[in-house]
Amino acid sequence: MTHSESPALTPPFRQLPDRYAVLARSTPASATESEGDAQDRWVRDSPWIVVDGGTVAAAGSGALPEAYSSLPTWRAAGVVLPGFVDQHVHGAAGADFSTASTTEIARAVETLQHGGTTSMLASIATGRPEDTLEAIARLSTAVDEGDIVGLHLEGPWIAPSRRGAHAADLLRDPDRAEIDHVLEAAGGRLRMVTIAPELPGALDAIDRFVAAGVVVAIGHTDADAATVESAIDHGASVVTHVFNAMPPLHHRAPGPVGVALTDTRLTLECIVDGQHLDDRVVELLRRTAGGRLTLVSDAMAATGLTDGRYEIAGSAVTVSGGVARTDADGALAGSTTTLAGAVMRLRAAGASFTEIARASSQTASSTLGLGAPLSDGAPADFVVIDPSTAAVRATVRRGKLVSRRDAARST
Repeated sequence: MTHSESPALTPPFRQLPDRYAVLARSTPASATESEGDAQDRWVRDSPWIVVDGGTVAAAGSGALPEAYSSLPTWRAAGVVLPGFVDQHVHGAAGADFSTASTTEIARAVETLQHGGTTSMLASIATGRPEDTLEAIARLSTAVDEGDIVGLHLEGPWIAPSRRGAHAADLLRDPDRAEIDHVLEAAGGRLRMVTIAPELPGALDAIDRFVAAGVVVAIGHTDADAATVESAIDHGASVVTHVFNAMPPLHHRAPGPVGVALTDTRLTLECIVDGQHLDDRVVELLRRTAGGRLTLVSDAMAATGLTDGRYEIAGSAVTVSGGVARTDADGALAGSTTTLAGAVMRLRAAGASFTEIARASSQTASSTLGLGAPLSDGAPADFVVIDPSTAAVRATVRRGKLVSRRDAARST
């Protein structure tokens, strides 16, 4: 049987077989893309994927090899990119990962997956020590079952002056005993922690977490540049939602932002929702640190729901016009959009699909040690996006169709 005679997966379909091929729409490379970059070739040269049992059995470009010509074939009516990886998300659909039940966790994960996020860290906001341990216990099942890839602690070891939505009375300095309890309770499930490096004991805490294989992010901080650089020397490698919850860039006091823009050891989280960063600042970041940016949603419980009153990190929050702010002082309290919205904004700003794939998946995958997306043997996690707007048309996770919006046509 030749490729042209292979059985087509014709929409509308609700399920995909265990073994099939995906043929993606090719897209001309932009002037900013490197001819030698593998992801450029993926986007440009009629890429294909063979899925077998939820993993990538083979991938390439050009014509589908004869060895796979008998497989059911899905010709995706859009650009196929790796599934989004969100390393900073607090919840969705009314669920806050810090307090959510097992049922609520599943509902939040499903909502986020429908938006194209196939891998995520569950971010746990500041709480009492016992609350944090309880949250870790509740989320452990979701990690073990693969619904989320790990946990992220944002707080309690952050600066009161840059606390954002985190309740001031719950903040504290890093304590070796508490850190050991957290690591023991997490049992290897903790992948990232945000710390303000100027706090007493912070550098020792960074050493402890790095030794345990946990990624350390610098955030919610008033640290000067020298302290930030010291934290990096101790192993910190990420900046939590850059520009937010830290001093602004100053020409004589560069602070965390100045170090973030110039130290190539750092990966920079960016919330591209039109609220946390002005579009001109996003452009500045793309030009100065483009290869080090990773999109994060920082989504909170109101994501996917209507405006109203919510709570996050012990603070009352009101969502109006889709923007979440604390009742106490009007500080931004996370986002109500998923990575899908950030991807669309990046595309509207002129980003190539190569840049989008890097910022929405590849950089976070590397940071978290998840392996190269869509490589042979990797999970078959991908999205089909509109070639013009980058809107998500379909989400596939572990080879299974999670959501679909007119995303395929027969061959």
